[in-house]
Amino acid sequence: MPAAALACCLLLFGSSADRNAAVLRASDLPVDNAYAQPPKMLASLQRVALLPIACASQVANLPEGCEALTPVLLDELVRTKKFEVVCVKAPDLRFSTGQARWTGSEAMPTNFFSSLQRQTGCDAVLFCELTEFKPYPPLAIGWRFKLVDARTSAILWAVDEVFDDHNPVLAQKKGVIRKISDKLSHNEEQEWVEEQSPQVFGHKTISAMLKTLPER
Repeated sequence: MPAAALACCLLLFGSSADRNAAVLRASDLPVDNAYAQPPKMLASLQRVALLPIACASQVANLPEGCEALTPVLLDELVRTKKFEVVCVKAPDLRFSTGQARWTGSEAMPTNFFSSLQRQTGCDAVLFCELTEFKPYPPLAIGWRFKLVDARTSAILWAVDEVFDDHNPVLAQKKGVIRKISDKLSHNEEQEWVEEQSPQVFGHKTISAMLKTLPER
């Protein structure tokens, strides 16, 4: 291919490096507010009970976000391969604890963890709270996770983060992506649009959060 034609193609469609740069990865999402103690996961922690995603209020698309992101959260947790995940259904949780959803910050019944242990055989319980959800650009998703030892009630891991365009690192990355997207072909542009969906963004935000889990 003549050099002039190749240059024209690169200008119109972008190089493979351009296309790669137009993808937002979990590694692009900074997570600053994370806690883990101990820093290495306990060998005895083999099974985790995943509670239904909770939200502290019923405003701003949060209930819809909980429903849409539940399978996304489960998928990303299983991908970590750090422990077996057992999902606790909302009706079962209400029956055993009195509420269908828990954020982990409320006053809980004295038998909360023991009842979940009997129900699921879990070693720890994962509380998941959706704190912000904007499903249309500019996208924003906020998470608050807390992993609690079901035997001692000790917090093993906690992370609290909001991912949106107000974060300067994410805003800079998205600015680069928007510029590169102008060079993409129609099919590549469609793929880029799909990358902006709340489910895809949800996968990446959860993956970024879970990378702060203690190592095995």
